Amino acid sequence: MTTDNNLFDEDELLFAEETPAEDESPFDDEKKWKILIVDDEEDVHSTTRLVLDDFQFEGAGLEFISAYTAQEALEIMNTEPEIAVILLDVVMETNHAGLELVRNIRGELKNRMVRIILRTGQPGQAPERKVILEYDINDYKHKAELTAQRLFTSVLSALRSYRDIQIIEQNRKGLKHIIEASSNLFQQKSVNKLAQGVLTQVISLMGLRDSVYMEGNGVAVSTPDNKELQIIASTGKYSICTSSVDDCKELSDDVRARFEEICTIGHGCFMGSDYLGYLPTKQKGSHLLYVEGGGRRFSEQDEDLLRIFSDNVGVAFDNIYLNQEILDTQKEIVRMLGEVVEFRSKETAFHVIRVSEIARILGMAIGLNQMETDELYYASPMHDVGKIGIPDSILLKPGKLTPEELKIMRTHTEIGYNILRASNRKLLKTAATIAHEHHEYWDGSGYPQGLRGDQISIAGRIICVTDVFDALCSDRVYKEAWSVDRALEFLKKHREKMFDPDLVDLFFDNLDKIMEVRKRYQDE
Repeated sequence: MTTDNNLFDEDELLFAEETPAEDESPFDDEKKWKILIVDDEEDVHSTTRLVLDDFQFEGAGLEFISAYTAQEALEIMNTEPEIAVILLDVVMETNHAGLELVRNIRGELKNRMVRIILRTGQPGQAPERKVILEYDINDYKHKAELTAQRLFTSVLSALRSYRDIQIIEQNRKGLKHIIEASSNLFQQKSVNKLAQGVLTQVISLMGLRDSVYMEGNGVAVSTPDNKELQIIASTGKYSICTSSVDDCKELSDDVRARFEEICTIGHGCFMGSDYLGYLPTKQKGSHLLYVEGGGRRFSEQDEDLLRIFSDNVGVAFDNIYLNQEILDTQKEIVRMLGEVVEFRSKETAFHVIRVSEIARILGMAIGLNQMETDELYYASPMHDVGKIGIPDSILLKPGKLTPEELKIMRTHTEIGYNILRASNRKLLKTAATIAHEHHEYWDGSGYPQGLRGDQISIAGRIICVTDVFDALCSDRVYKEAWSVDRALEFLKKHREKMFDPDLVDLFFDNLDKIMEVRKRYQDE
């Protein structure tokens, strides 16, 4: 191909000083817009560099990358994903090499962001209307008419489009991230885990590292001097801060002053390069989120995304507080009912506490997850709730029960089950299962259903071991307490008969912890 001597008009090499003020900003040597020149003529590359040498857009200059064939350009696009503009010739190694490159960039590489300016010295090889209709290009220029000023204008227009597309894409990814993060956050069950999750998501969203999350009640947030703000999650250099704001030496006095200021403002905002989020909740006052920007310049889009995210986080906190209140109420009712039953049967409330504590030890030892272990712990006090339906003459009888009385006593498992099973709450459903199955035995000789082995729920099997052991070691109206050694021998003797053999083995493996429970909660 011959050089087109009309490629640039030397009289128009001086650019007009008409760049809009919105594009002016201090020049940043670190940031450059990448321009890929694809042409098989060396003069085109050198002249383009000369004309655009002093070009600046939004405080950044240009970085030129050269390719002399379409194949070479495709390889560069594979390794340089941040190329903003391609100045592309059509006829190179083939008559349509440039157009095939466009197809590969848009189709194979799925790159819709890069702006492509087609430059051709042979318009007949690439008719403008056909190219505009069939190819995803952004500008079409004849080399013969492409003066320095027109090249400047085309590149400036292309870079503006690229910048705007980048902003749209960043916002799209940010909103997608917020939706996904919010879904994850709403699954959290504790305030601390939620707060830590918020930090993780904000750091990912903003590309930052150091942040801290604080919780305070309404008084603490509105008048911090009257009550300390408590740090409930932190990360980066603040990760060593785990108590109050005043105890965190890593937080400067300037940052502490901003906490009171943000409470007065009543919404999140950027302060310099740092972001402070203000998240009021309906249940527990307000929360503050501090994110250290490290000198980074944030955009309005960044602030909008953080505000959207913060709104979702506030709702998530309210949900956790409401769920926690419901769960706490359930736990309190379960505990109180368990203690009422023990009081009526002249047994100490420490029995249900010891059973719960030992059950938690065995639950963790056998591999239950934290949620399952917690459910076992909080539901176990209800194991004998059915005794509320047993007559005092039988329940409090000091001597041995007759066969008829024993039959009535055993109905406490079904009475307890029928009391609890109507609830749709998971905790009470677990309590219903425990009440029904804690007298089922491993060999099938238990009651009321005669279940055996793995037919018995793990909760029922655990409470069977813990309840029998603690009952043997405790005074009852019908017997005196056994020694611990005698009770342990009973567990060994009835391994694989009454008790799950694996649980008996784990009981002895954790005997030190179990004895500590008995020591901590001794009967008076």
